[in-house]
Amino acid sequence: MNWNGIKVFITGAEGFIGSYLAGLLTEGGAHVTAMAQYNSWSSFGWLDDSPIRHDMKCVHGDVRDPEQLRDLLKGEQVIFHLAALMSVPHSSQAPRSYLETNVNGTMNVLHAGRDAERIINTSTSEVYGTAQEVPIHEDHRIFPQSPYAASKVGGDAVARSFFESFNTPVITLRPFNTYGPRQSERAVIPAIIRQLLDPQCTRINLGDLTPRRDLTYVDDTVMAFASMMSGKLGEVYNCGAGESISIGALANKLVGERKNIISTSDRKRTNDVMDLVAGTKKIKEATQWEPKTSLTEGLELTLKWWKKYIGDLKGEVKYRI
Repeated sequence: MNWNGIKVFITGAEGFIGSYLAGLLTEGGAHVTAMAQYNSWSSFGWLDDSPIRHDMKCVHGDVRDPEQLRDLLKGEQVIFHLAALMSVPHSSQAPRSYLETNVNGTMNVLHAGRDAERIINTSTSEVYGTAQEVPIHEDHRIFPQSPYAASKVGGDAVARSFFESFNTPVITLRPFNTYGPRQSERAVIPAIIRQLLDPQCTRINLGDLTPRRDLTYVDDTVMAFASMMSGKLGEVYNCGAGESISIGALANKLVGERKNIISTSDRKRTNDVMDLVAGTKKIKEATQWEPKTSLTEGLELTLKWWKKYIGDLKGEVKYRI
């Protein structure tokens, strides 16, 4: 698609996937407004490090504020809604905050952006729960196993209801597990790499090694977001590699024989999703999207980035989302 001159608004643009999407669309000629959640340091997250930061308009905002969104989204043609609270473990400690951000926030974006040509809502594979069959297609049962997953189910339902009730031009993308440079250390791949590269860590400490995950490199996920311009409004599309790997096998692939890998989990959490494999037939038929980066190549690129990032820090603690 030719993005030249199109007015695009991205919520959650300061984060891992959002920052890549903002960069891709800006380079493609779109007039991008990138919204980051307000904080007292006036940071724009990963966009602060972007070489094209000044080629886009960056604003602070909060999807929980409907009045502010109404002003910010006026006149925008395409809205990518990525802002969300994301941690599965933390959602069990603060479930109300997840509902307020991920459900009410989605409703606020849909209300404020009702005059846009297209709104792309971001979902998650967590809404399916542990797979009843693999690959998981879009008609798989919805079975949230954490407050985070429940909040995303709620956001998806709001999006669907707005399409049915108000003809809001919304479409939902449901990424499985995205990885790559800039990802938070809450995720398993950065957690493995940081321990691997830390000389003070004599072993790799992980939790349960048995869950299986469908891993997609961030560049491919971002292209899936862009492909939603040719998807059918009102529909939900999975985005994933279509194959899975266990956490243990993933760790072995990254670490090899350099350090021992230890599982520190004495029991499985009841809200763990044990197996995720994306069924991608629907998105491929609708948009011709498919991932281009192999897991081996993606892990090499991610490890290379972390080596440079840690080297550039020179001991400085630098927080990123």
